[in-house]
Amino acid sequence: MGHERTKMIETSSLSLTDQVFERLQAAIIEGDMPQGSKISEPELAKIYGVSRGTLREALSRLEERQLLVRSPHLGARVITLSLEELVDIYQVREALGGMACALAAQKMTDEEIVELRVLLNAHERSIEEDRGLSYYQQEGEFDFHYRILQGSRNSKVLRVLEGGMYQLIRMYRYQFSMASPRPYQALKEHRRIVDAIEERDAELADLLMRRHIQTARKSIEERHKKAMAHRGN
Repeated sequence: MGHERTKMIETSSLSLTDQVFERLQAAIIEGDMPQGSKISEPELAKIYGVSRGTLREALSRLEERQLLVRSPHLGARVITLSLEELVDIYQVREALGGMACALAAQKMTDEEIVELRVLLNAHERSIEEDRGLSYYQQEGEFDFHYRILQGSRNSKVLRVLEGGMYQLIRMYRYQFSMASPRPYQALKEHRRIVDAIEERDAELADLLMRRHIQTARKSIEERHKKAMAHRGN
């Protein structure tokens, strides 16, 4: 199932359930467990060397993150979103992401803004190492958009975007950014957003973030349509 590529988790800081959850989540986001694939509890328990109870706890958390769905007749499967559902998610992200960016322009400290620039320099090196073929951001503090959300200091926005929606967006960003022409353009847009935040221009920061997410949505829509057409052949 390709789990060998999943990054190993530090056992000293995470419980066994946490470790299994993190590895399964990474496998789903990176496409090692394809969308729509059926979840076999015996097989996964054997792969990770854990009890069925531990595995079920991890699967329940994945269901809470909206990465798994259960049905009476089909059992548990990896989420598959229709194009309409994906567009709905990105529309919410566009509106709330723009607002969060405007708030970040007002509330982020100078030190946090400097750290954003350092982060983008690291992202640029990552893109160059991958010969410009992809722009994959790790979770949490290594994710530009996550940093902006944190900088908004708005717990309600964080609760909406940081939960299952955040992971679904990460999944589509990862799987549809492969061999995409957008990595350098996306990085350029990120730098312009940081410029607006540094200038404390909340209105411009909001506009640039909305445009950035809108452009990403259109790109993913096109790639989603092509992927569905390919599967239909």
